[in-house]
Amino acid sequence: MKDAVNPFAGDKDREQIWEMLVRRDIKAFVGQNWALVANDFDEARFLGIHAHGDANPDKWNAAFPTLTAYRDEWLRQAADSAATEYAESLADGVFRATNLSVIDIDGDVAIARKKFDGTIAKADGTHDRLNWQTLYFCRRHGECWRITGFIGYMVNS
Repeated sequence: MKDAVNPFAGDKDREQIWEMLVRRDIKAFVGQNWALVANDFDEARFLGIHAHGDANPDKWNAAFPTLTAYRDEWLRQAADSAATEYAESLADGVFRATNLSVIDIDGDVAIARKKFDGTIAKADGTHDRLNWQTLYFCRRHGECWRITGFIGYMVNS
């Protein structure tokens, strides 16, 4: 993943959002290091919606009403992944499955569409399947962007 190329090089805002949502997020997740991404969030405004892989918004819920609730689940998932024996680099597998190619910006507000579609080979010959998408809502804070919320685990079709 260290050779990953940011597709928004030269576009300061989109480049920064991509680095936050792709490179830094994957590095932090694989290393189970929340501190790497903690400052990427606007804690006071944060809300995370869980779509549960269902296309019907009636089935979605505010599973992460606080950043603390999301952080705890993120760390749990990171620990589960770290405990899994993979046949390849977890970081490379997650990066390969990740596509963040659309970031809409209007003034100080951005919507980023991050999609996961791929597999990561496990040592036992099976695969972990990544197949969902997340809409991230971001706001500019001075010279940087922060995540104010997301709708995650949406159907990726």
